[in-house]
Amino acid sequence: MASIVPGNTSPEIRGPWSYFNRTYATATELQPSTMASPNPTLGQLLKRVGDARISQDTENKTMEHRVLEMRDTHQHDQDDDDDDDDDNHQQVPFILSFNNLTYSVKLRHKLDFQSLRRRRTNPDNTKTLLDGISGEARDGEILAVLGASGSGKSTLIDALANRIAKESLKGTVKLNNESLDSRLFKVISAYVMQDDLLFPMLTVEETLMFAAEFRLPRSLSKSKKRARVQALIDQLGIRSAATTVIGDEGHRGVSGGERRRVSIGTDIIHDPILLFLDEPTSGLDSTSAFMVVKVLQRIAQSGSVVIMSIHQPSSRILGLLDRLIFLSRGQTVYSGRPGNLAAYFSEFGYPIPEPENRTEFALDLIREMEESPGGTRSLVEFHKRWEHKHARSRDRNRNIDSELSLKEAISASISKGKLVSGAGNNGGSMVPTFANPVWIEMGVLSKRSILNSKRMPELFGIRLGAVVVTGFILATMFWQLDRTPKGVVERLGFIAFAMSTTFYTCADALPVFLHERYIFMRETAHNAYRRSSYVLSHSLVALPALLFLSFTFSAITFWSVGLAGGFSGFMFYFLIILASFWAGSSFVTFLSGVVSHVMIGFTVVVAILAYFLLFSGFFITRERIPDYWIWFHYLSLVKYPYEAVLQNEFGDPRKCFVRGVQIFDNTPLGKVPDAIKVKLLENMGQTLGFPLTSSTCLTKGVDLLKQQGVTQLSKWGCFWVTVAWGFLFRLLFYVSLMFGSKNKRS
Repeated sequence: MASIVPGNTSPEIRGPWSYFNRTYATATELQPSTMASPNPTLGQLLKRVGDARISQDTENKTMEHRVLEMRDTHQHDQDDDDDDDDDNHQQVPFILSFNNLTYSVKLRHKLDFQSLRRRRTNPDNTKTLLDGISGEARDGEILAVLGASGSGKSTLIDALANRIAKESLKGTVKLNNESLDSRLFKVISAYVMQDDLLFPMLTVEETLMFAAEFRLPRSLSKSKKRARVQALIDQLGIRSAATTVIGDEGHRGVSGGERRRVSIGTDIIHDPILLFLDEPTSGLDSTSAFMVVKVLQRIAQSGSVVIMSIHQPSSRILGLLDRLIFLSRGQTVYSGRPGNLAAYFSEFGYPIPEPENRTEFALDLIREMEESPGGTRSLVEFHKRWEHKHARSRDRNRNIDSELSLKEAISASISKGKLVSGAGNNGGSMVPTFANPVWIEMGVLSKRSILNSKRMPELFGIRLGAVVVTGFILATMFWQLDRTPKGVVERLGFIAFAMSTTFYTCADALPVFLHERYIFMRETAHNAYRRSSYVLSHSLVALPALLFLSFTFSAITFWSVGLAGGFSGFMFYFLIILASFWAGSSFVTFLSGVVSHVMIGFTVVVAILAYFLLFSGFFITRERIPDYWIWFHYLSLVKYPYEAVLQNEFGDPRKCFVRGVQIFDNTPLGKVPDAIKVKLLENMGQTLGFPLTSSTCLTKGVDLLKQQGVTQLSKWGCFWVTVAWGFLFRLLFYVSLMFGSKNKRS
C-alpha cells in the first residue's frame, strides 16, 4: 500500500523516530548555539526541525510528498494474534486510547401513554447512547466503527473527536497516554462530516488550494502550497477532475465519489495526526466506496490515526481495515482485528459460513439479537469474557512498545513533513492555534467569496433587477413632484416607501450565510480561520455591491422625482441610501446567524421590517405614539434614514411649500372658486392683524419637519446612527457565530 514520505528521503522504510533522530541531528548542526541548554523546550525543538527542513528543501526545491508501495493490504485477514506481535516490534508514534466512554442524553417530554410508561421505568428520562466503550486506534491503521442505525457509531466518532461537551461525556480519551486540551486537539485533528459541504462553483483544484491557504502558514511560498495541492490531488486519485467544478443540483460537476474525496482532501491538506470520518462511504457505489477507503489507508500509512464509521463494508473494503468495533445500542459487542471475526463468532456459537461476508453476517446476527427479548446482552457479556481472556497477551505485547511522549511524537511528525503549520517557531508553544494572521485569512476568505459570486452572477443580477425595477416604478409614479400641499404628502409617501424598500431588498442576503453555515462550522471547528476574520471579510465583500446598488437606486429616483438640494442634496441622498443598505444588510446577516431555516428567516425579516416602517414616524408621529411603544420607535431602522431624507428635502428655510390660497387644499374649501378663497384669505389676515395674499408663504420646510416630529437629530446625526446600526448588527452577527455555531453536543 502507499505511504506519503518526504520527497528527500530514500525509498527504504524507516521508523518515524529514527527519521526524527536524523533530522534532529541535522538541525543540531544548523544551530549549535541553541544546544547549550541540556533540556531544550519544544519550541526550540520545533525551530531546529523547521530549520533542518528548510535546509533539505533548499536541496530539493520542493515539498511534494511521494507515494511508495509499502505492503500488501490483504495481510490483515490473517490471524490477529500474529499481527499484534509483528506490529508491536515497531514503535508506534501515536496511540489514541479511550476508556469507558459513557454518554447519555435527556429525552424530550411527550404527553402520550408510551412516554408515561417509559418515565415509570426510567424516572430520569434519559437514554444512554454510549455505555462503557473502550479501545484504541494506532498510527498507520484504520479503526472502523460498525453497527446498525442508532447503534451509536456517529456518537462514538463525536466523542473521540472532542465534539461532545466534557461535562456530558464520562470516561477518558488520551493520545499517547496524555490528555489533549481543546486548542491542541483542533490543530492536530480533522473531522470529515457525512455531508459534502463544499462551494459548488469552485473547481477541485481551487477548493483544495483555498484549504491550503487557510491551513498552511504564510511562511510557505505559493509554489510550495500549490505543490502540496498537486501531490494531494494525486494521492486522492482525482487528477482527471482537477479542473472540474464541484457542482450542485443546478450545475453539473464531479461525481459523488470524487466529491467525497475532495471533502476529505480539504481536511487533510495539513496532514492531520488524527482524522475522524462520519460514514465517508455513505451514498456511494461499491467501487467509489472502495476508492475512498483506499485513500484513507494511504493517509493512515502516511502517519495518521484514521477513525471512521461505516455502515456495511464490502469484502474488499474489509481487507483495508485494521481494527473493528461493533456497537449495539451503545455497547461494544466486538472489538479487534477483522481476521478474528470468524473465531470470535464461532466461539460464541454462531460460526460464519465460508463464502459469506463476515461483517454482513455479524451485522445481521446483531440485528436479529436486538429484536429478540433478551437483546444483545449475551453477546455483550461474551465480549467481556473474550476481552478478559486475551488481555494478558495484549498487555505483554503492549509492553514491547516504546511509546513516545506526545511532545516527542508531534515533533517527529513535524520532522516528517506532517503538520507543517507547526513547523515554525511559535514562542515555545507546541503548535500555533491558527496558521495565518487575521489579514491573511480575510484576504483568502474575500478572494473565495468573490470568485464564487463571479461564477453565479444571477444572484447579484436578480438583486440589481429588483432595485432597478423598484426605482423605475417609483420614478414614474412620483414624477417631478411639485411644492404644493399635495406634493408635500406625495413626497412624504415616496420617502417612506423608498427607505423601507432599501431594507426589504436586503432580504436576499439571508440565504447567503445559511448556505455557508455548515461550511463555516466545519472549517472553524479545527481552526482553519477565525470567526472575526469571516465577519470582517463578509462585510468588506458586501460593500462594492452595496455601493453599486445604492448609486443605481439614487440616480434613478432623485432627479426623476425632483428632490431638493441639487448635487449636494444628491450626494447626501446617495450616502443615506448606502447607509440604509448597509444597516439592512447587516440586520439580515445577523438574523441569518440566529435562524436556521430560510423560510423562517424570511418570515421574521418581513415581519420585523414591517414593524420598523410602522414605528418610523410616517404613519403616526413620535408625539402620538403611546409611551409603552415609544422604545420601538427608537429601535426602528427606517426611522433614521426617513428623518434624514426629510431634513435633506425640507431643511432649506428659503423654500416654501404652502402659499396663499393653497392653505385650503386638501380641505372641503378646496373646491370653492379662487375669488372666494382670496376673500377668505384677506378676512383671515384682518382677523390675525397682518395681511395675507396669494403669494404669502404660510408653511416652510422647517414647519413641515416640526409637524412630522423631526426635531431631535440633524440629518448627519441620523446618517451616523444608521451607519452605527450596521456595525452593531455585524458585531451581533459575530456574537451569534460565537454561541450559535458550536460543533459540540451538549
